[in-house]
Amino acid sequence: MNSNKVVIQKPTLKSVEPTFGNSFTYMKFDKNQKNRFTTWHYHPEIELVFVNGGSGKRQIGSNLSYYTNGTLILIGSNLPHCGFTDELTGNRSETVVQMKKDFLGDHFFTIPEMEKIQNLFEIAKSGVVFYGETKAILGHKLENLDTKNNFERLLSLLDVLYGLSTTDEFRILNAEGFSMPADIQDNDRINIVFNFVKTNFKEEIKLVEIADLVSMTVPSFCRYFKNITNKTFTQFVNEYRLVHASKLLAEQPLSITDVCFESGFNNFSYFNKSFKKFTGQSPSKYRNELKQVIT
Repeated sequence: MNSNKVVIQKPTLKSVEPTFGNSFTYMKFDKNQKNRFTTWHYHPEIELVFVNGGSGKRQIGSNLSYYTNGTLILIGSNLPHCGFTDELTGNRSETVVQMKKDFLGDHFFTIPEMEKIQNLFEIAKSGVVFYGETKAILGHKLENLDTKNNFERLLSLLDVLYGLSTTDEFRILNAEGFSMPADIQDNDRINIVFNFVKTNFKEEIKLVEIADLVSMTVPSFCRYFKNITNKTFTQFVNEYRLVHASKLLAEQPLSITDVCFESGFNNFSYFNKSFKKFTGQSPSKYRNELKQVIT
């Protein structure tokens, strides 16, 4: 890769502080106020996000996927993730709730009535996406938090969390695990890698280049990355490209050949084979079926 194309985005440990009089943070974004935090970041707070409508990319830990008709996601403490909306998403609104695991005290979630929510927080460490009626009903409740006073808002949030903890309409995003190291230096290292891929996935990314970026030898970096993500670095980059291709196929009137090259692949046959393995469908069938769903 030409060195003048290299872009490094420093990872961000995002500081989250509730407003005065609140034990958790609640934010709502719409077309007039977009969520501008789009880089890979992490924070100790658990995050619940509802995107009302639209389509875009989900990037949580080592999981990469494409969503349509909005999404409802629960993200565990210090699990790296990227913003889910931008000016091209086409969503009506985005609601974000951030809370510490003990935001109601050290022992509140250890009482018997809170056992299911405590279990929910545990599986959130791998990232969870909700679908079906759960997404529609509980997403709507989240959006309506802004119409309530502080006490009613807290009760409504607990109601939403309980609903999430009792539904079977969910999928764990990092099913094979995502072992985020507690050491801040390692947090920064993996975020440097994720941000670099996000910015440069259309170009060739050599292992020696990414290893140098985080001051590691190639063998050490490969072991490190596989240990954290349960994926090889090459697999991760290819999946990032395939998710981008999914987005282009759904949203842009490009030929499949153009989608291939716009997604960072330089071999059309390999792209077709990889896309079918990743989605279970060829690029053309994926596009046709998505059109039928959307229309």
